[in-house]
Amino acid sequence: MISKQFGRLVPALTIAAALLFSPMAVAETWRITSLDWQPYSGSNLEDQGKSIALLRTILARHNIELIVEFYPWKRAQKLAGTHKYVGYFPAWPEEVTKGFLPSLPVDWSTIGVMTYKGSNLAWESIDKLYEKNKVVTIKTYVYPMEIEKAMKRFPGNVINSPDEALCSKMLGKKRAKAAITDPNVMLYNAKKEGIKNIEILKNNIQKKELVIAFRDDDINRQRLKFLNEILTED
Repeated sequence: MISKQFGRLVPALTIAAALLFSPMAVAETWRITSLDWQPYSGSNLEDQGKSIALLRTILARHNIELIVEFYPWKRAQKLAGTHKYVGYFPAWPEEVTKGFLPSLPVDWSTIGVMTYKGSNLAWESIDKLYEKNKVVTIKTYVYPMEIEKAMKRFPGNVINSPDEALCSKMLGKKRAKAAITDPNVMLYNAKKEGIKNIEILKNNIQKKELVIAFRDDDINRQRLKFLNEILTED
């Protein structure tokens, strides 16, 4: 009787061990914060945006579930510092704040100069743009150094917008001669708001990495190392 019971038990233990040590069993969930920054990320978008979808696909290959919560950008960054979250995404490297560590690029965005049709604005340089014109930027963003320096040199020509939607409205109503943001984001918002007079003046001033900002602790350093390895492989 004992041998028969043991014979039945061995296969059961083998299966249990196989499940325990299988990739599916060691899978985990990464919870991150994000912002509505369409088309890259958005609570109202299919797959929550192209960058979120890309990250989710990459992690799913390794049996990692991704959960995304959307907030205004500053709140998203603050909440990501709590132990509930792995970090925040998508961020430019300049937006990785103290207490966080940047990953390798998961996706890419661009920074460009937008204007309204008929503005007769000609592209020269960032400095010349700010020297001669009112320029809208998003006040919650940390821009690349070249742009930040120009904003400090010509503060009287800097107009801060709280978000991308208002930025597109301000430019469409000609309250500024130009705006600096990701052209894809500006054009998405312009289309959503029915604004038809916005165009690209200078595309791709910089190509910008979109990284995960990992909260800096022992577990997340391991996650960061793992993600960077699979991003390099992919």
